[in-house]
Amino acid sequence: MPVDLSTLPYRPNVGALIFNTHGQVLIARRTDMPGAGGPLTEGTWQCPQGGIDEGEDPHTAVLREVGEEIGTDHVAILAEYPQWIQYDLPSALIGHALGGRYRGQTQKWFALRFTGADTDIRLDRHLPAEFDAWMWVDLASLPHCSVGFKKPIYEQLVKEFTRFAIPV
Repeated sequence: MPVDLSTLPYRPNVGALIFNTHGQVLIARRTDMPGAGGPLTEGTWQCPQGGIDEGEDPHTAVLREVGEEIGTDHVAILAEYPQWIQYDLPSALIGHALGGRYRGQTQKWFALRFTGADTDIRLDRHLPAEFDAWMWVDLASLPHCSVGFKKPIYEQLVKEFTRFAIPV
């Protein structure tokens, strides 16, 4: 039986574009999508993101999510995207993804500066791991990575956060 979208809310969510000192952005490959565990040219890649807990503010949530997903607290918030960005899940995922309880997500995105060494990134600190690989990419190439239906969101973020894509 089809799910009535009008009865499903958007899940509050945060996302992080993490910039290194070379102006590149961290992306990671999801473990729950086809291609995980294979060559780095396969799989679905994204920037760290996750749900906002009840009563949690977005600034706290983004730092918590980065710690959970990539295992580091060596980041500092640089900026926040001025609006919340909403997206609907593709119809094939409605009723399945996000616990089947949401039509999509409403996201608050942040630009963060990575202040550690690459060895501080640990995908195995929070189990089950959400990602099995990570890499630094140029910001302009982010929407062209295998990000699936989230490509329009990444295109918006590239425009807003280009000022951080420079070596420091």
